[in-house]
Amino acid sequence: MKYLIAIDGGSQSTKVEIFDLRGHKICRASTPLPKPYEPKPGISEYPGDCLWDTLIIACREVLKAFPGKMEDILGVGVCSIRFCRVMMKEDFSLAYPVLNWMDKRVSLPHENSIPDVSYISSANGYLTARMTGQPKDTAANYQGVWPIDTAAWQWSKDPQKYIASGMPREKLMSLVMPGEMIGSVTKSASLALGLPEGLPVAATANDKAVEALGCGILDQNSLLISLGTYICAMTCGSEKQSDPRNYWINFASMPYHYLYESGGIRRGMWLVSWFEELMRAETKDALQKTGQKPEDYLCGLAQKVVAGCEGLMTVPEWLARTDKPFQRGIMIGFDARHKTGHIFRSILEAIALTMKNNTQNMLDELGLPCKEITISGGGSNSDLFMQIFADVFGIPALRCTCNGAASLGAAICAAVATGAYANFVSATEAMTSIEKRFLPNMENHLLYQKINEVYREIQRFTDPLLSLACDKGITI
Repeated sequence: MKYLIAIDGGSQSTKVEIFDLRGHKICRASTPLPKPYEPKPGISEYPGDCLWDTLIIACREVLKAFPGKMEDILGVGVCSIRFCRVMMKEDFSLAYPVLNWMDKRVSLPHENSIPDVSYISSANGYLTARMTGQPKDTAANYQGVWPIDTAAWQWSKDPQKYIASGMPREKLMSLVMPGEMIGSVTKSASLALGLPEGLPVAATANDKAVEALGCGILDQNSLLISLGTYICAMTCGSEKQSDPRNYWINFASMPYHYLYESGGIRRGMWLVSWFEELMRAETKDALQKTGQKPEDYLCGLAQKVVAGCEGLMTVPEWLARTDKPFQRGIMIGFDARHKTGHIFRSILEAIALTMKNNTQNMLDELGLPCKEITISGGGSNSDLFMQIFADVFGIPALRCTCNGAASLGAAICAAVATGAYANFVSATEAMTSIEKRFLPNMENHLLYQKINEVYREIQRFTDPLLSLACDKGITI
Protein backbone atom coordinates (compact mmCIF):
# COMPACT_ATOMS: atom_id res chain seq x y z
CA MET A 1 0.00 0.00 0.00
CA LYS A 2 1.33 3.42 -1.03
CA TYR A 3 0.13 6.83 0.08
CA LEU A 4 0.10 10.50 -0.87
CA ILE A 5 -0.03 13.55 1.39
CA ALA A 6 -2.17 16.50 0.33
CA ILE A 7 -1.90 20.00 1.79
CA ASP A 8 -4.95 22.20 1.28
CA GLY A 9 -4.54 25.73 2.59
CA GLY A 10 -7.96 27.37 2.65
CA SER A 11 -9.16 30.84 3.58
CA GLN A 12 -10.30 29.70 7.02
CA SER A 13 -8.12 26.67 7.84
CA THR A 14 -5.10 24.62 6.82
CA LYS A 15 -5.95 20.98 6.11
CA VAL A 16 -3.57 18.05 5.62
CA GLU A 17 -4.89 14.70 4.41
CA ILE A 18 -3.37 11.36 3.49
CA PHE A 19 -4.86 9.30 0.64
CA ASP A 20 -4.14 5.90 -0.84
CA LEU A 21 -3.75 5.49 -4.59
CA ARG A 22 -7.48 4.82 -5.05
CA GLY A 23 -8.40 8.19 -3.56
CA HIS A 24 -9.55 6.78 -0.22
CA LYS A 25 -8.98 9.17 2.67
CA ILE A 26 -6.82 7.55 5.33
CA CYS A 27 -6.63 10.37 7.88
CA ARG A 28 -7.07 14.12 8.12
CA ALA A 29 -6.09 17.05 10.31
CA SER A 30 -7.33 20.63 10.16
CA THR A 31 -6.04 23.72 11.95
CA PRO A 32 -8.07 26.95 11.88
CA LEU A 33 -6.42 30.11 10.65
CA PRO A 34 -6.73 33.26 12.73
CA LYS A 35 -9.03 35.91 11.35
CA PRO A 36 -7.30 38.26 8.92
CA TYR A 37 -6.11 41.62 10.19
CA GLU A 38 -8.61 44.05 8.65
CA PRO A 39 -8.13 47.51 10.17
CA LYS A 40 -10.20 49.13 7.42
CA PRO A 41 -12.09 48.12 4.25
CA GLY A 42 -9.75 46.97 1.51
CA ILE A 43 -6.98 45.80 3.87
CA SER A 44 -6.82 42.08 4.74
CA GLU A 45 -3.56 40.54 5.97
CA TYR A 46 -2.86 37.18 7.56
CA PRO A 47 -1.39 37.83 11.01
CA GLY A 48 2.11 36.65 11.86
CA ASP A 49 3.30 33.61 9.92
CA CYS A 50 0.03 31.73 10.32
CA LEU A 51 0.08 29.92 6.95
CA TRP A 52 3.30 28.16 7.95
CA ASP A 53 2.50 27.83 11.65
CA THR A 54 -0.87 26.14 11.02
CA LEU A 55 0.77 23.83 8.47
CA ILE A 56 3.22 22.67 11.14
CA ILE A 57 0.38 21.81 13.51
CA ALA A 58 -1.76 20.08 10.89
CA CYS A 59 1.15 18.04 9.48
CA ARG A 60 2.18 16.77 12.89
CA GLU A 61 -1.42 15.91 13.82
CA VAL A 62 -2.10 13.96 10.63
CA LEU A 63 1.12 11.98 10.93
CA LYS A 64 0.18 10.97 14.48
CA ALA A 65 -3.06 9.53 13.08
CA PHE A 66 -1.40 7.84 10.08
CA PRO A 67 -1.55 4.04 10.46
CA GLY A 68 0.92 3.22 7.68
CA LYS A 69 4.67 3.31 7.27
CA MET A 70 6.43 6.59 6.51
CA GLU A 71 8.50 4.92 3.78
CA ASP A 72 5.27 4.10 1.91
CA ILE A 73 4.45 7.79 1.42
CA LEU A 74 5.32 8.63 -2.19
CA GLY A 75 5.10 12.41 -2.13
CA VAL A 76 3.18 15.52 -1.12
CA GLY A 77 1.09 17.94 -3.17
CA VAL A 78 0.76 21.49 -1.87
CA CYS A 79 -2.24 23.68 -2.63
CA SER A 80 -2.98 27.00 -0.95
CA ILE A 81 -5.22 30.05 -1.24
CA ARG A 82 -5.10 31.71 -4.62
CA PHE A 83 -4.65 35.42 -5.34
CA CYS A 84 -2.70 36.02 -2.16
CA ARG A 85 0.55 37.97 -2.48
CA VAL A 86 3.59 36.97 -0.45
CA MET A 87 6.76 39.03 -0.05
CA MET A 88 9.74 36.95 1.12
CA LYS A 89 13.29 37.56 2.23
CA GLU A 90 16.22 35.70 0.67
CA ASP A 91 15.81 32.80 3.13
CA PHE A 92 12.08 32.54 2.21
CA SER A 93 10.88 33.95 5.53
CA LEU A 94 8.23 36.65 5.36
CA ALA A 95 9.32 40.22 4.68
CA TYR A 96 5.73 41.41 5.22
CA PRO A 97 2.44 39.77 6.29
CA VAL A 98 0.72 37.75 3.56
CA LEU A 99 -1.88 39.78 1.66
CA ASN A 100 -5.19 37.91 1.69
CA TRP A 101 -7.09 37.54 -1.62
CA MET A 102 -9.67 39.98 -0.20
CA ASP A 103 -7.02 42.71 0.13
CA LYS A 104 -7.48 45.34 -2.58
CA ARG A 105 -3.70 45.61 -3.00
CA VAL A 106 -3.53 42.19 -4.70
CA SER A 107 -5.44 43.75 -7.62
CA LEU A 108 -2.94 46.61 -7.86
CA PRO A 109 0.73 46.75 -8.91
CA HIS A 110 3.27 45.79 -6.29
CA GLU A 111 4.75 48.75 -4.43
CA ASN A 112 8.49 48.42 -3.89
CA SER A 113 8.36 50.10 -0.50
CA ILE A 114 8.93 47.03 1.68
CA PRO A 115 12.58 46.39 2.63
CA ASP A 116 14.44 43.09 2.16
CA VAL A 117 12.04 41.61 -0.41
CA SER A 118 13.90 39.04 -2.51
CA TYR A 119 10.88 37.11 -3.83
CA ILE A 120 7.23 37.87 -4.61
CA SER A 121 5.01 34.82 -4.95
CA SER A 122 1.68 33.11 -4.45
CA ALA A 123 0.82 31.39 -1.17
CA ASN A 124 1.66 28.08 -2.88
CA GLY A 125 5.07 29.37 -3.86
CA TYR A 126 5.72 30.51 -0.31
CA LEU A 127 4.86 27.17 1.30
CA THR A 128 6.76 25.07 -1.23
CA ALA A 129 9.81 27.34 -0.91
CA ARG A 130 9.73 26.88 2.87
CA MET A 131 9.45 23.12 2.37
CA THR A 132 12.03 22.61 -0.39
CA GLY A 133 14.38 25.60 -0.26
CA GLN A 134 13.66 26.06 -3.97
CA PRO A 135 12.29 29.31 -5.49
CA LYS A 136 9.90 27.41 -7.77
CA ASP A 137 6.17 27.54 -8.38
CA THR A 138 3.73 26.80 -11.18
CA ALA A 139 2.18 29.22 -13.67
CA ALA A 140 -1.21 27.88 -12.61
CA ASN A 141 -0.98 29.99 -9.44
CA TYR A 142 -0.69 33.35 -11.21
CA GLN A 143 -3.43 35.48 -12.73
CA GLY A 144 -4.47 39.11 -12.50
CA VAL A 145 -1.71 41.72 -12.29
CA TRP A 146 1.11 39.17 -12.40
CA PRO A 147 3.23 39.44 -15.58
CA ILE A 148 2.26 35.98 -16.81
CA ASP A 149 1.83 34.75 -20.38
CA THR A 150 -1.37 32.74 -20.08
CA ALA A 151 -0.91 30.98 -23.44
CA ALA A 152 2.73 29.97 -22.83
CA TRP A 153 2.34 29.16 -19.11
CA GLN A 154 5.52 31.16 -18.45
CA TRP A 155 6.49 34.66 -17.34
CA SER A 156 5.94 37.24 -20.03
CA LYS A 157 8.69 38.26 -22.47
CA ASP A 158 7.29 41.79 -22.59
CA PRO A 159 9.35 44.18 -20.38
CA GLN A 160 6.35 46.51 -20.06
CA LYS A 161 4.42 43.80 -18.20
CA TYR A 162 6.97 43.88 -15.36
CA ILE A 163 6.88 47.66 -15.19
CA ALA A 164 3.07 47.64 -15.09
CA SER A 165 2.97 44.97 -12.36
CA GLY A 166 5.73 46.52 -10.25
CA MET A 167 7.34 43.08 -10.07
CA PRO A 168 10.91 42.71 -11.37
CA ARG A 169 11.58 39.40 -13.10
CA GLU A 170 14.45 38.59 -10.71
CA LYS A 171 12.01 38.61 -7.79
CA LEU A 172 9.67 36.07 -9.38
CA MET A 173 10.02 32.31 -9.01
CA SER A 174 10.98 29.78 -11.67
CA LEU A 175 7.92 28.04 -13.09
CA VAL A 176 7.15 24.36 -13.58
CA MET A 177 3.97 22.61 -14.70
CA PRO A 178 1.32 21.10 -12.41
CA GLY A 179 2.14 17.46 -11.84
CA GLU A 180 5.89 18.10 -11.94
CA MET A 181 8.39 18.04 -9.08
CA ILE A 182 9.37 21.25 -7.32
CA GLY A 183 11.93 19.64 -5.03
CA SER A 184 12.05 17.61 -1.84
CA VAL A 185 11.51 18.28 1.86
CA THR A 186 14.65 19.79 3.41
CA LYS A 187 16.11 18.80 6.76
CA SER A 188 14.90 22.00 8.43
CA ALA A 189 11.38 21.60 7.00
CA SER A 190 11.36 17.96 8.10
CA LEU A 191 12.21 18.98 11.66
CA ALA A 192 9.40 21.55 11.65
CA LEU A 193 6.66 19.58 9.88
CA GLY A 194 7.54 16.00 10.80
CA LEU A 195 7.51 14.99 7.10
CA PRO A 196 10.29 12.64 5.98
CA GLU A 197 13.42 14.46 4.78
CA GLY A 198 13.76 14.04 1.03
CA LEU A 199 10.01 13.46 0.45
CA PRO A 200 9.16 14.66 -3.10
CA VAL A 201 7.08 17.86 -3.28
CA ALA A 202 4.81 18.21 -6.32
CA ALA A 203 3.50 21.33 -8.05
CA THR A 204 -0.28 21.57 -8.09
CA ALA A 205 -2.23 24.70 -9.15
CA ASN A 206 -4.50 27.39 -7.71
CA ASP A 207 -7.00 26.08 -5.18
CA LYS A 208 -10.09 26.24 -7.44
CA ALA A 209 -8.29 24.40 -10.25
CA VAL A 210 -7.10 21.71 -7.86
CA GLU A 211 -10.62 21.41 -6.45
CA ALA A 212 -12.01 20.90 -9.96
CA LEU A 213 -9.43 18.18 -10.58
CA GLY A 214 -10.39 16.46 -7.32
CA CYS A 215 -14.02 16.37 -8.53
CA GLY A 216 -13.05 14.81 -11.85
CA ILE A 217 -13.80 17.97 -13.87
CA LEU A 218 -11.53 17.55 -16.90
CA ASP A 219 -13.51 18.96 -19.85
CA GLN A 220 -16.55 20.99 -20.91
CA ASN A 221 -18.89 18.04 -20.38
CA SER A 222 -18.68 18.59 -16.62
CA LEU A 223 -19.71 21.53 -14.44
CA LEU A 224 -18.67 22.19 -10.86
CA ILE A 225 -20.00 24.62 -8.25
CA SER A 226 -17.42 25.19 -5.55
CA LEU A 227 -18.87 26.04 -2.15
CA GLY A 228 -15.91 27.77 -0.56
CA THR A 229 -15.40 31.12 1.10
CA TYR A 230 -15.52 32.26 -2.53
CA ILE A 231 -18.25 30.46 -4.50
CA CYS A 232 -18.13 30.07 -8.28
CA ALA A 233 -19.04 27.68 -11.09
CA MET A 234 -16.32 26.11 -13.22
CA THR A 235 -15.81 24.03 -16.32
CA CYS A 236 -12.62 23.11 -18.20
CA GLY A 237 -11.39 23.48 -21.76
CA SER A 238 -8.20 23.46 -23.80
CA GLU A 239 -8.72 26.81 -25.54
CA LYS A 240 -7.80 30.22 -24.16
CA GLN A 241 -10.97 32.12 -25.04
CA SER A 242 -10.59 35.80 -25.90
CA ASP A 243 -12.37 38.64 -24.10
CA PRO A 244 -15.21 36.73 -22.41
CA ARG A 245 -18.01 38.83 -20.91
CA ASN A 246 -19.74 36.49 -18.46
CA TYR A 247 -16.84 34.44 -17.19
CA TRP A 248 -13.10 34.68 -16.83
CA ILE A 249 -10.22 32.39 -17.65
CA ASN A 250 -7.95 30.78 -15.10
CA PHE A 251 -5.33 28.07 -15.34
CA ALA A 252 -6.49 24.48 -14.81
CA SER A 253 -4.50 21.75 -13.06
CA MET A 254 -3.79 19.97 -16.34
CA PRO A 255 -1.00 21.68 -18.30
CA TYR A 256 -2.27 23.83 -21.18
CA HIS A 257 -5.87 23.46 -20.05
CA TYR A 258 -7.98 26.29 -18.72
CA LEU A 259 -10.64 26.76 -16.11
CA TYR A 260 -13.62 28.85 -17.21
CA GLU A 261 -15.12 30.49 -14.12
CA SER A 262 -18.46 32.21 -13.73
CA GLY A 263 -19.05 35.29 -11.65
CA GLY A 264 -18.96 34.36 -7.99
CA ILE A 265 -20.03 35.19 -4.44
CA ARG A 266 -17.08 36.76 -2.65
CA ARG A 267 -18.08 35.76 0.87
CA GLY A 268 -20.19 32.73 0.11
CA MET A 269 -19.85 29.99 2.71
CA TRP A 270 -18.36 32.62 5.02
CA LEU A 271 -21.89 34.08 5.01
CA VAL A 272 -23.30 30.74 6.19
CA SER A 273 -20.66 30.58 8.95
CA TRP A 274 -21.41 34.20 9.87
CA PHE A 275 -25.07 33.41 10.44
CA GLU A 276 -24.23 30.28 12.44
CA GLU A 277 -21.98 32.36 14.68
CA LEU A 278 -24.64 35.06 14.98
CA MET A 279 -27.16 32.45 16.17
CA ARG A 280 -24.79 30.68 18.54
CA ALA A 281 -26.25 32.19 21.72
CA GLU A 282 -29.80 31.52 20.54
CA THR A 283 -29.09 27.89 19.63
CA LYS A 284 -26.78 27.04 22.56
CA ASP A 285 -29.39 25.20 24.66
CA ALA A 286 -30.77 23.29 21.68
CA LEU A 287 -27.28 22.19 20.63
CA GLN A 288 -26.53 20.93 24.13
CA LYS A 289 -29.73 18.89 24.16
CA THR A 290 -29.35 17.39 20.69
CA GLY A 291 -25.56 17.20 20.43
CA GLN A 292 -25.82 18.56 16.88
CA LYS A 293 -23.40 20.82 15.09
CA PRO A 294 -24.71 24.39 14.54
CA GLU A 295 -25.04 23.89 10.78
CA ASP A 296 -27.00 20.65 11.22
CA TYR A 297 -29.37 22.27 13.71
CA LEU A 298 -30.01 25.24 11.41
CA CYS A 299 -30.50 22.94 8.42
CA GLY A 300 -33.10 21.08 10.48
CA LEU A 301 -34.98 24.33 11.05
CA ALA A 302 -34.67 25.30 7.38
CA GLN A 303 -35.88 21.85 6.29
CA LYS A 304 -39.26 22.67 7.83
CA VAL A 305 -39.57 25.86 5.76
CA VAL A 306 -41.26 25.64 2.37
CA ALA A 307 -39.27 26.40 -0.80
CA GLY A 308 -39.18 30.14 -1.38
CA CYS A 309 -39.17 30.96 2.37
CA GLU A 310 -42.64 32.51 2.11
CA GLY A 311 -41.31 35.49 0.19
CA LEU A 312 -38.04 36.16 2.06
CA MET A 313 -35.10 36.74 -0.31
CA THR A 314 -31.43 37.43 0.35
CA VAL A 315 -28.80 39.11 -1.82
CA PRO A 316 -25.45 37.64 -0.68
CA GLU A 317 -23.23 40.70 -1.17
CA TRP A 318 -21.50 40.57 2.22
CA LEU A 319 -18.23 41.63 0.53
CA ALA A 320 -18.57 44.22 -2.22
CA ARG A 321 -16.61 43.98 -5.46
CA THR A 322 -13.83 46.50 -5.93
CA ASP A 323 -15.66 48.06 -8.90
CA LYS A 324 -18.90 48.42 -6.86
CA PRO A 325 -17.78 49.29 -3.33
CA PHE A 326 -21.26 50.50 -2.38
CA GLN A 327 -22.85 47.04 -2.60
CA ARG A 328 -24.13 45.46 0.61
CA GLY A 329 -25.97 42.32 1.65
CA ILE A 330 -29.75 42.56 1.60
CA MET A 331 -32.64 40.59 3.11
CA ILE A 332 -35.98 41.67 1.72
CA GLY A 333 -39.56 40.52 2.22
CA PHE A 334 -39.77 40.07 6.01
CA ASP A 335 -43.07 39.68 7.82
CA ALA A 336 -44.21 38.15 11.12
CA ARG A 337 -44.07 34.58 9.81
CA HIS A 338 -40.31 34.59 9.37
CA LYS A 339 -38.07 32.95 11.94
CA THR A 340 -34.52 31.59 12.18
CA GLY A 341 -35.18 28.71 9.78
CA HIS A 342 -36.56 31.08 7.15
CA ILE A 343 -33.48 33.30 7.32
CA PHE A 344 -31.08 30.39 7.10
CA ARG A 345 -32.91 28.77 4.20
CA SER A 346 -33.10 32.14 2.47
CA ILE A 347 -29.29 32.38 2.62
CA LEU A 348 -28.96 28.90 1.08
CA GLU A 349 -31.50 29.72 -1.63
CA ALA A 350 -29.73 33.02 -2.36
CA ILE A 351 -26.46 31.20 -2.98
CA ALA A 352 -28.16 28.69 -5.28
CA LEU A 353 -30.15 31.32 -7.20
CA THR A 354 -27.16 33.62 -7.62
CA MET A 355 -25.06 30.75 -8.91
CA LYS A 356 -27.85 29.60 -11.23
CA ASN A 357 -27.89 33.02 -12.89
CA ASN A 358 -24.10 33.39 -13.03
CA THR A 359 -23.67 29.84 -14.33
CA GLN A 360 -26.32 30.25 -17.02
CA ASN A 361 -24.67 33.46 -18.26
CA MET A 362 -21.36 31.62 -18.61
CA LEU A 363 -22.85 28.54 -20.30
CA ASP A 364 -24.86 30.65 -22.74
CA GLU A 365 -21.72 32.49 -23.82
CA LEU A 366 -19.73 29.26 -24.15
CA GLY A 367 -22.61 27.61 -26.02
CA LEU A 368 -22.68 24.68 -23.59
CA PRO A 369 -25.61 22.67 -22.22
CA CYS A 370 -25.92 21.77 -18.55
CA LYS A 371 -27.22 18.28 -17.81
CA GLU A 372 -26.01 17.91 -14.23
CA ILE A 373 -23.89 19.77 -11.68
CA THR A 374 -21.27 18.56 -9.24
CA ILE A 375 -21.22 20.40 -5.90
CA SER A 376 -18.06 20.46 -3.78
CA GLY A 377 -16.95 21.98 -0.51
CA GLY A 378 -18.24 21.70 3.05
CA GLY A 379 -21.72 22.86 2.06
CA SER A 380 -22.19 19.73 -0.05
CA ASN A 381 -22.37 17.72 3.19
CA SER A 382 -25.88 19.14 3.67
CA ASP A 383 -28.61 17.10 1.97
CA LEU A 384 -30.87 20.15 2.20
CA PHE A 385 -28.38 22.39 0.39
CA MET A 386 -27.79 19.75 -2.29
CA GLN A 387 -31.54 19.42 -2.84
CA ILE A 388 -31.95 23.19 -3.09
CA PHE A 389 -29.31 23.26 -5.83
CA ALA A 390 -31.04 20.43 -7.71
CA ASP A 391 -34.41 22.18 -7.41
CA VAL A 392 -33.12 25.63 -8.43
CA PHE A 393 -31.18 24.30 -11.44
CA GLY A 394 -33.79 21.69 -12.36
CA ILE A 395 -31.13 19.04 -13.00
CA PRO A 396 -29.38 16.38 -10.87
CA ALA A 397 -26.86 17.62 -8.31
CA LEU A 398 -23.95 15.27 -7.61
CA ARG A 399 -21.97 14.95 -4.38
CA CYS A 400 -18.47 13.52 -4.61
CA THR A 401 -17.37 10.67 -2.37
CA CYS A 402 -14.51 12.89 -1.20
CA ASN A 403 -15.89 16.38 -0.80
CA GLY A 404 -12.52 17.67 0.36
CA ALA A 405 -11.87 17.94 -3.35
CA ALA A 406 -8.95 20.39 -3.21
CA SER A 407 -7.03 17.95 -1.02
CA LEU A 408 -7.78 15.08 -3.39
CA GLY A 409 -6.77 17.22 -6.37
CA ALA A 410 -3.44 17.98 -4.70
CA ALA A 411 -2.98 14.24 -4.12
CA ILE A 412 -3.73 13.57 -7.80
CA CYS A 413 -1.03 16.06 -8.81
CA ALA A 414 1.40 14.27 -6.49
CA ALA A 415 0.35 10.91 -7.97
CA VAL A 416 1.24 12.12 -11.48
CA ALA A 417 4.47 13.80 -10.37
CA THR A 418 5.71 10.67 -8.59
CA GLY A 419 4.79 8.37 -11.49
CA ALA A 420 2.11 6.51 -9.55
CA TYR A 421 -0.12 7.25 -12.56
CA ALA A 422 0.99 8.00 -16.09
CA ASN A 423 -1.20 11.09 -16.55
CA PHE A 424 -3.97 13.20 -15.07
CA VAL A 425 -6.76 11.35 -16.87
CA SER A 426 -5.82 7.92 -15.50
CA ALA A 427 -5.16 9.32 -12.03
CA THR A 428 -8.49 11.15 -11.92
CA GLU A 429 -10.46 8.16 -13.18
CA ALA A 430 -8.91 5.96 -10.50
CA MET A 431 -9.11 8.37 -7.57
CA THR A 432 -12.47 10.20 -7.91
CA SER A 433 -16.07 8.95 -7.61
CA ILE A 434 -19.64 10.14 -6.97
CA GLU A 435 -21.26 9.36 -3.60
CA LYS A 436 -24.87 10.49 -4.22
CA ARG A 437 -27.13 12.08 -6.84
CA PHE A 438 -29.94 14.45 -5.84
CA LEU A 439 -32.82 14.59 -8.34
CA PRO A 440 -34.83 17.80 -8.66
CA ASN A 441 -38.31 18.23 -7.26
CA MET A 442 -39.89 19.71 -10.37
CA GLU A 443 -42.71 21.39 -8.42
CA ASN A 444 -40.09 23.31 -6.43
CA HIS A 445 -38.13 23.99 -9.62
CA LEU A 446 -41.14 25.69 -11.23
CA LEU A 447 -41.58 27.79 -8.09
CA TYR A 448 -37.91 28.82 -8.10
CA GLN A 449 -38.21 29.81 -11.76
CA LYS A 450 -41.00 32.23 -10.82
CA ILE A 451 -39.04 33.52 -7.83
CA ASN A 452 -35.98 34.06 -10.02
CA GLU A 453 -37.91 36.37 -12.33
CA VAL A 454 -38.05 38.75 -9.35
CA TYR A 455 -34.78 37.77 -7.65
CA ARG A 456 -32.49 38.58 -10.58
CA GLU A 457 -33.95 42.10 -10.78
CA ILE A 458 -33.45 43.11 -7.13
CA GLN A 459 -30.00 44.68 -7.48
CA ARG A 460 -31.10 46.70 -10.48
CA PHE A 461 -33.23 48.68 -8.01
CA THR A 462 -31.13 48.45 -4.83
CA ASP A 463 -27.71 49.31 -6.31
CA PRO A 464 -28.69 52.94 -7.10
CA LEU A 465 -30.03 53.37 -3.55
CA LEU A 466 -26.90 51.90 -1.97
CA SER A 467 -24.70 54.01 -4.22
CA LEU A 468 -26.64 57.13 -3.15
CA ALA A 469 -26.24 56.15 0.52
CA CYS A 470 -22.50 55.71 -0.02
CA ASP A 471 -22.25 59.12 -1.70
CA LYS A 472 -23.97 60.70 1.30
CA GLY A 473 -21.61 58.98 3.73
CA ILE A 474 -24.32 56.76 5.22
CA THR A 475 -22.26 53.63 4.48
CA ILE A 476 -18.47 53.31 4.52
